[in-house]
Amino acid sequence: MFNVSLPEIEPKRLAVKLTAIGERSVRNGHPWIFSESIVKIPPQGKSGDICIIFSHTKNKPIGIGLYDPKSPIRIKMLHNGSGVTIDRDFFSERIERAYALRTELLETNTNSYRLLFGENDGFPGCIVDIYANVLVIKLYSVIWFPYLRAILEKCIAMLGVETVVLRLSRMLQAIDTYGLRDGEILFGILPEEEIDFMEHGIHFSANVIQGHKTGFFLDHRHNRKRVGELAKGKTVLDVFSYAGGFSVHALVHGATEVTSLDISEQALEVAKQNVQRNVYLGTHHTMAGDAFTILSQMAAHEKRFDLVVIDPPSFAKRKEEISTAKKKYAQLALLGSQLTATKGILVLASCSSRVSEAEFFEINKTALDQEGRPYKLLDTTGHDLDHPVTFAEGRYLKCGYYQFLT
Repeated sequence: MFNVSLPEIEPKRLAVKLTAIGERSVRNGHPWIFSESIVKIPPQGKSGDICIIFSHTKNKPIGIGLYDPKSPIRIKMLHNGSGVTIDRDFFSERIERAYALRTELLETNTNSYRLLFGENDGFPGCIVDIYANVLVIKLYSVIWFPYLRAILEKCIAMLGVETVVLRLSRMLQAIDTYGLRDGEILFGILPEEEIDFMEHGIHFSANVIQGHKTGFFLDHRHNRKRVGELAKGKTVLDVFSYAGGFSVHALVHGATEVTSLDISEQALEVAKQNVQRNVYLGTHHTMAGDAFTILSQMAAHEKRFDLVVIDPPSFAKRKEEISTAKKKYAQLALLGSQLTATKGILVLASCSSRVSEAEFFEINKTALDQEGRPYKLLDTTGHDLDHPVTFAEGRYLKCGYYQFLT
């Protein structure tokens, strides 16, 4: 069935006891157990072994997780409580449950979606994205190799996908992963790295072998659609445009002129290709360079756009970057307001999980209030429905729509 030999690993069962804080975390349904919360665990445990967590007081199971000895998050939780067996049926039921949450999206002329969203769907460190008939599984932890065959066989049978591509995180690419490589075709064939797919009836492509993450950023789908609906008859600036998601929706929905700005020439070429996959009447421009520099230059020359979208990459991947990230968000909000035309709309987004939703919107408010233009907050949004959020740290995406009144 598969093009390569998938690992055949029989995980062991490990009896685990935690600190009081660790137990509280399990009972509260949190998916992560850190190393300092572990009191007792067998020393011979290996990655992917099944941890049965027992309470101190009654010595009864209170949760089940997978052991990850090389990670600070030592146990990734699969189940809170007792009474389950971690086997094919367990994962099959989880996958069916995840798919059921996406059926509403799949009725919208969309054939690209996230089937498994890591911890939020009960698969910590495992992502599964679908692009038309291609399934891309991205692993961030070695704990999933014992279960890879069961997960993929279920997905192939349930979805009827024709191709399966494996993507590995940078950390996994640096170690032995049972002979499997990043970008390997595990099942079927892949004549082209670029896969065409539909998003609310609009055509895009994803490079599932070399593209960021699994090839495209699916979490902003509903925000791209919203921007498109706002763009008719307007001039639009798409900052940090990457593959042109917001730009394409704007043009297809009737924007008169769209400018895609990104530091990557390669990304802008992909944006041009995505634009050309669709029918539109407006004009598309691209600009390559540092966003902060170019936005400052535009503001100095009093350039204005009816609709400005600023969706930067994560500015705070580490704790020590949080302070700088907040300053950058404030700077972008200020520049965005200076570039937004009279009665125009400014869309500000963040994907930095270390900057909370409350902090991000307060940063925007402070910066826009400082600019002095009267405005109203039209809406705030988060992840699209194929990115359900079940714990606080899983809520990374936030987006605000600001309309200026003058």
